[in-house]
Amino acid sequence: MLNRFLMQAAIGHPLTVHGTGGQTRAFIHIRDTVRCIELALENPPQAGDRPQVLNQVTETHQVGGLAKLVADIMGADIAYLPNPRREADENDLAVRNDQFLALGLEPTKLSDGLLEEGREIAQRYRDRVDPSKIIARSVWRKGMETAEDLLTDFPPEG
Repeated sequence: MLNRFLMQAAIGHPLTVHGTGGQTRAFIHIRDTVRCIELALENPPQAGDRPQVLNQVTETHQVGGLAKLVADIMGADIAYLPNPRREADENDLAVRNDQFLALGLEPTKLSDGLLEEGREIAQRYRDRVDPSKIIARSVWRKGMETAEDLLTDFPPEG
């Protein structure tokens, strides 16, 4: 979703938030995913130990809050569209990564420059975007409402 918001903003498309924006999502940078796998391999359970669940997550954000964060740094508008998913309008995601932090994970977070890095990449590759592929066309139930295209061509650079 972060990548979608960054690319939409890079081409001048409104950021598309499906539903209320109150849905919470977990995030992890790919470098942190690799580090979590490395830490898990270096710290296997002892024979006879119960299995452990190790959550690969570094932070959570509500969809609407993340859209606002991207909109603020990139000067984009936000469009609220029908939600094609069957999910609650709002949810709390109670997930912890204490085990990985205890094993030495040093998370990369959006506030650590990751958002700026993503913005720069989105701007660099904005010419590869097909605006007709932005609006979600899949539906999770028969007769569900979908949105029309908000932008069909790139606005002039300026």
